[in-house]
Amino acid sequence: MQDVDWILVVDPDPKAVEAWRTCLAIQGLNVESVPSVKEAVEKLRVLRCGCLVIDVDLPEMKGYEAVPILQAIEPSAKVIMTASANSRDLESKVRQQNVFYYHIKSFSASELASAVSDALQACKKSQSKVT
Repeated sequence: MQDVDWILVVDPDPKAVEAWRTCLAIQGLNVESVPSVKEAVEKLRVLRCGCLVIDVDLPEMKGYEAVPILQAIEPSAKVIMTASANSRDLESKVRQQNVFYYHIKSFSASELASAVSDALQACKKSQSKVT
């Protein structure tokens, strides 16, 4: 079984990406990042990821619309959706995609890091059931 300890961050905001990268690297996690769905598709074709951290506001579409596309390539990856602001309507659309965790960016970065760690563990458990 190929290692699934990689996290792919899909977020067009370089400041947010750098914050996530720093926070997750402190925990010894491997992080790749891309700013768009198109680049995420390309990256997932060559890199196996256990966790996808996807921002709601992507250039081509909403992040929750990208979930089925990205999970078609990496079905065992757990998805964490991030958003700068929340509303009931947005949260409903995000939760319809059966995401592992929904993170509002105003929450602490350590909360996201904890969710990523939990997502990777869940991915590993589901992978061990398959093999």
